[in-house]
Amino acid sequence: MSKISAVNKRATQTLAENISKQVEHFSKKEVECLIREFNVLVAEQNNSGRAVHGLDRGKFISTLHSIFGLTDDRMTGRVFRTFDKDNDSVVSMKEWIEGLSVFLRGTLDEKIKYCFTVYDLNGDNAISREEMLHMLKGRLIRQPNEEDPDEGIKDLVEIILKKMDYDHDGKLSFEDFEKTVKDENLLLEAFGTCLPDFRRIEMFEGHVFQEQFEQ
Repeated sequence: MSKISAVNKRATQTLAENISKQVEHFSKKEVECLIREFNVLVAEQNNSGRAVHGLDRGKFISTLHSIFGLTDDRMTGRVFRTFDKDNDSVVSMKEWIEGLSVFLRGTLDEKIKYCFTVYDLNGDNAISREEMLHMLKGRLIRQPNEEDPDEGIKDLVEIILKKMDYDHDGKLSFEDFEKTVKDENLLLEAFGTCLPDFRRIEMFEGHVFQEQFEQ
């Protein structure tokens, strides 16, 4: 191992130790692997001429598409905003690892908070009728001779509100969403897929953790 490689390895180990104390669900060794994967993705991005210190929106969303199978642009943009906690238009290394801790291994409570944040499009701590319409648009198959293609979506939103809006204020608070999902876990991603499925998680962890543990 060259002197530079040894220095880089020690720097990665120190960084991983610090991050692993602040982030749930990953061991120090796993954080090291995630740091290396992050550096690979950033290098790919910078090789294409985009020299930034983290994952920009384009690279992050292409990673969601290719690695995690998330292809709904309405959702992937929101996932980027949810990972990018400091709102500086790039996902830093720490934001990447913090986000993945919920994305890959989060508890139900953590995933409820994450999904609610993704669905709360304007950040006002509620999911409004208008936000539901926006997220659900295009998800229903249009019926023959249907004059207003949005009519079915509007009906679906009313059904959702009837089921989930416990305080009857015409929108979903975090408490409404949390109570509904805890009663029926399948409603966690009611407004769009924003988490990878188990197969994608296993593939990513097998690639990043197992292969790198063998190095």
